[in-house]
Amino acid sequence: MTVTHATQTTDCDLEIDAIGLACPMPLLKAKQGLSRLSHGQTLRLMASDPGSERDVKTFAKLSLHTLLHFERQDELFIYVLQKCDSAQLTGQK
Repeated sequence: MTVTHATQTTDCDLEIDAIGLACPMPLLKAKQGLSRLSHGQTLRLMASDPGSERDVKTFAKLSLHTLLHFERQDELFIYVLQKCDSAQLTGQK
């Protein structure tokens, strides 16, 4: 898993506000958002549930999507995920 802190989070293709939602809803919202994107596009997820850190990082590690950015600002967790190529998801080249 690669995490780059220099990513501009304001340039994302889709932003999801999951603030106030309890686990596993932030991850579910992120998955739904990624399904709406084309490969290479980015999703910014904002969550307040501390469990989202474990969930999103594990999801990025186990999936082919890339966690480009993660930061914690007090009680706010911000993630930027990049959708992988659909051929990668199906195991094709």
